[in-house]
Amino acid sequence: MSAPPPPPLPGSCDLLRSGSSKAVSKETERIDQLFYTYMDKPSGMIDPEGIESFCSDLEVDHTDVRILMLAWKMQAERQGYFTLEEWRKGLKALHADSISKIKKVLPDLEREVRRPTSFMDFYSYSFRYCLTEEKQKSIDIEIACELLSVVLGYLFRHQVDKLVEYLKNQHEYKVINMDQWMSFLRFCNEINFPSLENYDPNLAWPLILDNFVDWMREKQNGSLGLKSF
Repeated sequence: MSAPPPPPLPGSCDLLRSGSSKAVSKETERIDQLFYTYMDKPSGMIDPEGIESFCSDLEVDHTDVRILMLAWKMQAERQGYFTLEEWRKGLKALHADSISKIKKVLPDLEREVRRPTSFMDFYSYSFRYCLTEEKQKSIDIEIACELLSVVLGYLFRHQVDKLVEYLKNQHEYKVINMDQWMSFLRFCNEINFPSLENYDPNLAWPLILDNFVDWMREKQNGSLGLKSF
C-alpha cells in the first residue's frame, strides 16, 4: 500500500495563489495597454477610428462578422465604441492579451458563436447593438438587410439572399422590430427552402413572413409558367 502524499509545505498554497494572481494581473495589464493603443483620449473609449485601426492590425475588415462576434463577447453596449470594462471582459474571457493572440482565438470564437444556444444570443445581440438611439425599438430596412447578410448569411445564404431581395423591393415595411428579426432566424431553422412546403401561415408567423412566402411562391409560379412555353 503506497504511503499517503506528504502534506503541502507551509505557505505553498499561498505561493501558488500568489503566482496565479500575479499572472492574472499581468494579463490584465497587457489587455489594458492594448486598449490604450486604440483609445481616443478625450472620450476614454475606443471610438470608430480606433476600431478601424484595431481591425487593420487584426487584418480583418471592420464589416467582418468576427468583429461583431468580438463586440458580443465584450457585451459592448454602444455601436462603434468599446469601453475599458467591455474590452477587459471580452479579452479576459478569450485569454487574449495581444493582437497575435486575438488572431489565434478568432476561429475558436466563431465555433463558440455557431453553437445553437450561443448563436441565438449572438443573433439577438446583433439587433440590439444596432439600436443607436435611446428607446429605439426598430432598425431601418437597409440596416436590417446588411445585418442579415453579415450575421445570418454565412449559415443560410440562399434564404437570406431571397429575404434581402424581398425586403429591398417591398414598400410596406420601412423598419424591422425585434420580433420580426427573431422570426427570420426561426424561419431559416424550421422551414424547408426553397419549397416552403411546411410553412403554415396559420401558425404564429409575423405578417412580413407571410408576405415574403407569398412573394416567393409568385416568383416560383412565374418561373414555372415561363418554362412551360
